[in-house]
Amino acid sequence: MTIDLNGASLYYEQHGQSGKPLLLLHGWGGKVESWLPVIRDFQHNHRITVLDFPGHGRSGQPPRPWNVTDYMEQTAALIRALKIEGADIMAHSFGGRVAILLAATYPELVGKLVLTGCAGLIPKKSLKSRARTALYKGLKSVYESGAAKKLLGEEKVSQMRQALQEKFGSADYRALSPEMRKTFVQVVNQDLRPCLPKIRASALLIWGENDTATPLWMGKVMEKEIPDAGLVVLKDCGHFAYLDQYQNFQTISKNFLG
Repeated sequence: MTIDLNGASLYYEQHGQSGKPLLLLHGWGGKVESWLPVIRDFQHNHRITVLDFPGHGRSGQPPRPWNVTDYMEQTAALIRALKIEGADIMAHSFGGRVAILLAATYPELVGKLVLTGCAGLIPKKSLKSRARTALYKGLKSVYESGAAKKLLGEEKVSQMRQALQEKFGSADYRALSPEMRKTFVQVVNQDLRPCLPKIRASALLIWGENDTATPLWMGKVMEKEIPDAGLVVLKDCGHFAYLDQYQNFQTISKNFLG
């Protein structure tokens, strides 16, 4: 099903006939199908709503570059439209960003939280990373200067800018369209750590010990700063711990959700 909310077309599905509502929020680059095992096994005891965030799957593009707040407001609008206020939320990675902000801003819309490989904290950059960023910004400023445009022309400057982005951007960034790249930059630079103490919901944090996308220290910070939170670390798992050890994830989550 598709619904237009906050200026963007949103694709969603609902599964299950009874039980407490459960909202599934995928990670960046994911879609409804990212949750297939969860949909299969949780729909017997929950009324599941699962969506494709704008810019992903079958949803439309954001009408302009969005940040986490924009995604959160659309998710809140969906909860109200479907009358599933108080839904438990299960979220992975980028979906966790939305869940954190939603729980801190509209606590009445959120039941319990299951956050796995949750993003939202901005890591301190290493010296190498800072040097790389400084080099990128320096080269970018040279290419975009008036002198460069006058000397090389707009088309050549545009090509050089594109080459810079391809060289210095992450894999996630390079895979995106030019418009979604603007959204991605806003999303990853929005620090949600101040939201953590404001969360009233009980939160279960499930992390892979070898997660490099959202390292384990992030889970430990969230456990410490969310008032009612517990952290479970799954051995020999990466960023997709909920799939790497799905049976353990399923058992732990079902016990927590009740």
